[in-house]
Amino acid sequence: MATADDGDQRAVAPRTPPAPAGAVPPAPTGTDLFSLAVQLRRMNGGINRLVHGFAGEQGLHATDVQALAAILDADGPMTPGRLREHLGLTSGAVTACVDRLERAGHIRRVRESANRRVVHLHYAPDAKAVARSYFRPLARAAQGAHARFTEDELAVVLRFLQAMNEEMAALRPSDG
Repeated sequence: MATADDGDQRAVAPRTPPAPAGAVPPAPTGTDLFSLAVQLRRMNGGINRLVHGFAGEQGLHATDVQALAAILDADGPMTPGRLREHLGLTSGAVTACVDRLERAGHIRRVRESANRRVVHLHYAPDAKAVARSYFRPLARAAQGAHARFTEDELAVVLRFLQAMNEEMAALRPSDG
């Protein structure tokens, strides 16, 4: 805490009572990097809680759920090699992940007809329905937040998220 003797010119805010259990503490406001980082961490933490809950219910690891999301979001057929690159895992770790997902009925391995060595990973429709049901509250939350913004504001948010994804992709360790 700043004192009059240390030269700090910040005003000391009055003490507020603690927030009730389960309440989201107030976040810094503004568009500075700290405020953005706090909000991104909070959103990431909330999504991680849901991912871990789904993984636990399905007998999966959190990485398995990340793999499912990658298969769902892929532009074109997902292969074990592309999944390895996306997740930053070793070939052996991806094989174990794909084996778990296949055993649990979440994905199917399909060999390409032209080149039988190429394997495509497909999200099983029944499993996709289970995931959709589990994550419906997240979809509703996104829908509620979406409704609070104009199309122009949402376009800026989307550009920011795309830019963040581009920047994050550059941070991935290389295969060296």
